[in-house]
Amino acid sequence: MLTCIIRYQIDPTKRDAFAQYARNWGQAIPRNGADLIGYFAPHEGSSTLAYGIYNIPSLAEYEAYRARLADDPLGHENYDYAQREKLLLREDRTFLKCVSLPHGG
Repeated sequence: MLTCIIRYQIDPTKRDAFAQYARNWGQAIPRNGADLIGYFAPHEGSSTLAYGIYNIPSLAEYEAYRARLADDPLGHENYDYAQREKLLLREDRTFLKCVSLPHGG
């Protein structure tokens, strides 16, 4: 299992727009095959860093998931929404693999 962590740099004046963007992914991501952990917006500290985190079985599954997401009407609409609102200044993806035991294990 891989965990994808998307680190966003967002326009700090568009936090509400980012929240809508995150809610849309909250529907589209699970529907297209990834296990969404959540989207996290600035609260205290940095006003520009936000994260999206989900699990996916493998990089091959990730490629198939991305193709489904691009064809999903809400996914397509959300890509367009982010472009139109110019809320994302930067987006970086990192894939991590858990190598520790669960907490308390």
